[in-house]
Amino acid sequence: MSARIHSRTRRRQKPRQGFLAHLLDPIDTLSEIIFSVLILLTFTLAFRIFMLDGRPLDNDYVNDLIWAALGATVAWGIIDGIMYALFEVLGRSERHRLLWHLQAAHTPDEALTAVADEFDYILEPITGESQRQMLYQDILDHLHDSQPRPVGLKREDLTGGLASVLVAVLAVTPSFLPLFIFRHDYALAIRLSNVVSFIVLFAAGYEWGRYTGMRSWKTGLLVMAVGALLVAVAIPLGG
Repeated sequence: MSARIHSRTRRRQKPRQGFLAHLLDPIDTLSEIIFSVLILLTFTLAFRIFMLDGRPLDNDYVNDLIWAALGATVAWGIIDGIMYALFEVLGRSERHRLLWHLQAAHTPDEALTAVADEFDYILEPITGESQRQMLYQDILDHLHDSQPRPVGLKREDLTGGLASVLVAVLAVTPSFLPLFIFRHDYALAIRLSNVVSFIVLFAAGYEWGRYTGMRSWKTGLLVMAVGALLVAVAIPLGG
């Protein structure tokens, strides 16, 4: 979650295509998909472990497991949607902090230092000292007479939060289909659901690699493997 929080305070350019691209950052979308699938896998893989232990299972138990998994996934989406909106507000507050520091500075050098503290970690690897100083001076001149805007909840925060819930549900929909279609053969249904879940994990990793410029196939396989490892750790700890 910390990586996602950080991504929301450092907004990247969004692709111009796609409905969700206008509401969520691509990395937020992919993260939502991965986490939602992992939540479902903690239920379905735990079920497989119970079967290997030889515990008696009936259709009522399987139905309870399906609805519990669905409820947990939807709850995760709602919680993450609320946190999305909250962190968007906090992110704007953090960006206003620079303006407050500039207005509180007693000397121009102190103000330039505040600007440098905010942007050096981004610009230092790709610019020279003289270029940064000129840019920082331009920023200082632009913000000198600016006033902080009210930091509150915006429509974009709410739509982004709702998009998080939508992505969380849509991400696991393919994995739930076998559970409902083959509900009278729960062993087959769980097996097919697990296969679909890992395919979705691979697809999300593949897209992540394509978006970030990494090797897509390797990233897809890595996300799938890490997902399996995380689920293997979560199940003994209670999910």
